[in-house]
Amino acid sequence: MSPNTLPVAVDAMGGDNAPLEIIKGAELALEAGIPVMLVGQPEALSDVEGIPTKFASEVIGMGEDPATAVRKKKDSSLVRSAEAVRDGEAIAMVSAGNTGATMASALLKIGRIRGVSRPAIATPIPVPGRSKPNILLDSGANAECNPEWLVQFAEMGAVYARDRFNTKKPKIGLLSIGEEPSKGSLLVKEAFGLLSDQDWQERCSGEFIGNVEGRDLMNPDVDVVVADGFTGNVALKTLEGTAKSIVTALLDVFSSSPEAEEGAKLLAPSLLPLYETLDPESVGGAILLGIKGVAMVSHGSSKAKAIFNAIATAFELSTDEHVRHLEHVIKR
Repeated sequence: MSPNTLPVAVDAMGGDNAPLEIIKGAELALEAGIPVMLVGQPEALSDVEGIPTKFASEVIGMGEDPATAVRKKKDSSLVRSAEAVRDGEAIAMVSAGNTGATMASALLKIGRIRGVSRPAIATPIPVPGRSKPNILLDSGANAECNPEWLVQFAEMGAVYARDRFNTKKPKIGLLSIGEEPSKGSLLVKEAFGLLSDQDWQERCSGEFIGNVEGRDLMNPDVDVVVADGFTGNVALKTLEGTAKSIVTALLDVFSSSPEAEEGAKLLAPSLLPLYETLDPESVGGAILLGIKGVAMVSHGSSKAKAIFNAIATAFELSTDEHVRHLEHVIKR
């Protein structure tokens, strides 16, 4: 069977809105011509029509320990989704469930690209006024890192930016507390020295532009922001929380008086494109870079639109041989 005809395996049981919104997202993908397969408990998928299904009797909860859950729940929807990719039944996998368990399932069942020390979660960060986002990695897979891993994250992030967003020569920054090379933790200082080397930059067609700060996460002058998973996740969640608070505050102001409501009507056509840019549902999820397959990690609160976008991204990257491009850059 041609890889282009293989479906994307979707964990129907993962996330706060499973299985209803997951199924709706899969239906949207099917309508768009993207082959998809739902993986989940028989009773949850009993009314699904027109979409291939793969049954799994167990579900890994959001609060479960990832390693323990993957080891014990071998017939979970997450594990079966990863196995579908491993066994050639699916071209990629998507889950809005337990992030750690998604990573553990992908690592255990699909495997790691040879030469990759640690996979990293690469999250698109919207940039207002620009059609493509910045990439933040690692955004939560590895709380503790060493400098060599950060260089590898930079390599993988550059390949992802090139393949997914057609960025010819990605500009890569190292997240720190100041632009100067002397600023930051010992990890950041040592990583700065390694990232300044030209060999890895030539290998992935990237350009290291030095340290960047938290305010640069949405800066159009950088394409990839590299950090350890702890720092990256804190930065990401801070950004998400701030954006949500601003949107909520604006909506409160717009409904505060009849005059404000009239003003909101005038502003709406200009604000809607910005809202679409900042809406996490428009992105769909983050990719786990470094495994021998495509695995998308969607937000736990994802609804149908986000699941559809995650499926579409997973299918596009799989058919564009993104993993092969990563293997070529990472191999030594």
